[in-house]
Amino acid sequence: MARRTSITTTFTTNMPTDLQQSYPLILALAAAVAAGLVGSFALMKRMALAGDVISHIALPGLGLAFLLGVNPLVGGAATLFLGTLIVWHLQKHTTLATETAIGVMFAASVALGTIITPEADLIDALFGGFGKLTTTGFLVGILATVVVIAFIIKFRDRLIIELFSPELAAASGVNVARTDLWFLLIFALTVLLGLQFLGALLMGALIIIPAATGRQLAKTLPAFLVISSLASVLSVAAGFALSARYDLPLGPTIVISAAALFIVSLIKKSKA
Repeated sequence: MARRTSITTTFTTNMPTDLQQSYPLILALAAAVAAGLVGSFALMKRMALAGDVISHIALPGLGLAFLLGVNPLVGGAATLFLGTLIVWHLQKHTTLATETAIGVMFAASVALGTIITPEADLIDALFGGFGKLTTTGFLVGILATVVVIAFIIKFRDRLIIELFSPELAAASGVNVARTDLWFLLIFALTVLLGLQFLGALLMGALIIIPAATGRQLAKTLPAFLVISSLASVLSVAAGFALSARYDLPLGPTIVISAAALFIVSLIKKSKA
């Protein structure tokens, strides 16, 4: 239990400078921006459960990495992107809906991950808090965040057209299947960014809940994207603050903060 309730300490132990001690918070806030943007489009694409399910696909890779004694994020990345390619293939070549294909992968991943993950590491794999955030890991994470944000900005119009009419998108020269693949890969990358902080069980919530908050409050697409990202950032900031102040597990505290913001958005909308 001590491993779960000292997540902030785990990340910062033995880091010699104030900047290095800020790495986890900086990266988590950057990942929150990416999660808000990706979550907004996922919600519009009716992939509300995909974030939760896709994050579970990382569980077998995390478990295998723990067994082999390598960086858990390497194993998580391997199964995340492999699973994403399988989901895209099923979506493209079968009559299955995206959420149905993802659901099949979810069930298999949870079962396999639970079996192969060492019992001592299972809580960390599910709720986050494993390993230390090195300078290299921090820089790679920031680069990945930039890639996610840049993708959403560059392909925003293409994604919007596809949302309203895949046929119109195709007629406009958009390769719909390829765009879907890229979005799923970016989705998986966003999940990977938050695994160390929230684990395979909770990372999906940081993609879904702030986007749901944004939908309640926004009246335009730009506002939707901004509010979703802001809600995600506020959730992470509140989670870190409350975790450090009251010695709470970081991942669940972030999710509770996000849920609280969603409830506030519901109340505000009902009074509008």
